[in-house]
Parts: sequence; C-alpha cells; structure tokens
Amino acid sequence: MTALFAMFIYAFSMAITPGPNNIIALSTGVNYGFKKALPFTLGVVIGFNLLLAIIGFGIGTVVAGNEGFLKILGYGGIAFMAYMAYKIATAPTHITPKSDREAGFMHGVLFQWINPKAWTACLGGIGAFNLAGNHLGIIYYIAISTGVVLFSVSMWAYAGSKITRLLENERNHKFFNYAMGSALLGVALYVLLMDK
Repeated sequence: MTALFAMFIYAFSMAITPGPNNIIALSTGVNYGFKKALPFTLGVVIGFNLLLAIIGFGIGTVVAGNEGFLKILGYGGIAFMAYMAYKIATAPTHITPKSDREAGFMHGVLFQWINPKAWTACLGGIGAFNLAGNHLGIIYYIAISTGVVLFSVSMWAYAGSKITRLLENERNHKFFNYAMGSALLGVALYVLLMDK
C-alpha cells in the first residue's frame, strides 16, 4: 500500500504542476470554455497512459538507450510547443463558430509522444518504482495515473473557464493569451537550452 501511495504522490506532483499540457488546457478553458477543453484533456489522459504502457511493457529500455531517437522526440516536442505557443498567443478574444480552433482530442493524444514532461514522468516513474518488467506494478501505476492526470488537467481547464470573467476586457484577454503563449514558449526554450 505504501508503494501505491508513493506512486500517487509522484503522479500527482508531475500532473498538477505547470507544464505544456496544463498551459494548453488552461488557455483552451479561457478561450473556448471548459466543455471545449474536455476533448484535449481526455486526449492527454489516453495519450499519456498509452505512452506509459508502451514504455512500461518493454519499449522503455530501447527508447531510453537510443539517444538519436530521444533527440528527435525532444526537437519535435519543442517545435510543437512553439506552434501551440503561437496559437495560444494569437487566439481570438471573441469566439465565433468559424474561429473554433481549440486544441482537440488528437492534439492531446499525439502531443504526449513529443512532450518532454510526459516522457520524463513516464521514464522517471518506471525507474523510481522499479516497474520495468513488473506488469502488475505497471497496471497499478496506469490506473493511478489515469485518475490523477484526468483530475489535474481538468482542473487547469476548469480554472481557465472560471477566470474568463476576469478577462472580459479585450485588453486583459489579449494580455492573458500573450502571457500563456510566452510561458509555453519559455518551456520550449528551456527544454532546448537544457539539451545543450
């Protein structure tokens, strides 16, 4: 039971803290509302746990040992974060049906494969809890992770939808979009510089 609690604390600390998924969920909640942020949120849950399962059930050691592949993933993640930073910074402050371009389910699923924080969380969790080859342990970790990631990313999206009232002024809303886009771009630049 203690190992499961430790897994929960680790998964929660990785999922609730600011990162690319949460910044995108928050911004989607602000710009499009909580319901429109749910497909991205569910995509993150599915994508992250699929990544966790694939790493945990065998590919992890192959991937972790392939520096070239990790570099490609890292640069792909940086490029996608920069793209999403631009989309967030330039998101419209008045939504019309034709401008409905929120991050969706497939964005959430596919982004996990190039999200450096997702890879760190998966590899770190499997390594920290010695789960490589421990199928039951990986299943427990996936079960814990599913609930934790769903709760955490949903809370960021919900928070975004609730602060919309504070952003009714177009200038404030634009500032928020620029700030969130800049924050995500900052994460991308940090990852790029960390790689040097």
